[in-house]
Amino acid sequence: MSDVVPAPAPVRIPVRGGGTFPVRRIYCVGRNFADHAKEMGAAVPASKADRGTPVFFCKPADAVVLDGVVPYPPGTHDLHHEVELVVALGADAQVFGYAIGLDLTRRDLQSAAKAKGLPWDTGKAFDHSAPVSEIVRFDAIGPLAPRTLSLAVNGQARQRSTLDQLIWDVPDILDELAKLFTLQAGDLVFMGTPAGVGPLVPGDAYEARLDDVLRLQGHVVPR
Repeated sequence: MSDVVPAPAPVRIPVRGGGTFPVRRIYCVGRNFADHAKEMGAAVPASKADRGTPVFFCKPADAVVLDGVVPYPPGTHDLHHEVELVVALGADAQVFGYAIGLDLTRRDLQSAAKAKGLPWDTGKAFDHSAPVSEIVRFDAIGPLAPRTLSLAVNGQARQRSTLDQLIWDVPDILDELAKLFTLQAGDLVFMGTPAGVGPLVPGDAYEARLDDVLRLQGHVVPR
């Protein structure tokens, strides 16, 4: 039976060294750095035993931005950046590689939803809300804990943290996600952001880094 509308092609992220990574789903983790949880007014766990369970939400696969160009989204006057480590899952839902990305957020819409106890979807799951770098295979990264994740906007530092500050590390998060979803090859997991989130406006240029291993550059344009 033929399709009644054209089937969209999957988003394919370049992989360093060759090949592409077709995106199936995007999972995101909220409040996974203690300093960011604190700046957002959330409780900060005193120890691993007090962590509770992670906060998860999703973005559509076609929210991925590969060229770095982000049109300022409709419906908001408060677009925020959140720089994150991104985990790419391969065969048998094992870690294939890593990227860096921005979990762009319509903060005013998210805050209004939170105040009413409603889902965050309109604040998080919108078009062009997930700029992502190329993917580097996991064995080229080495241990994650000492790596530094950072973001500068217009040349000014905004966010910076080592990955040992994650409340739930990559194995923790994959274990918790697997209790709720069937993880598969092609899935991306945005691991949460450190403190320093803030606004982006048309004309802003951003540069995210994971040390000197990964870099994501781009800019915001008027919609």
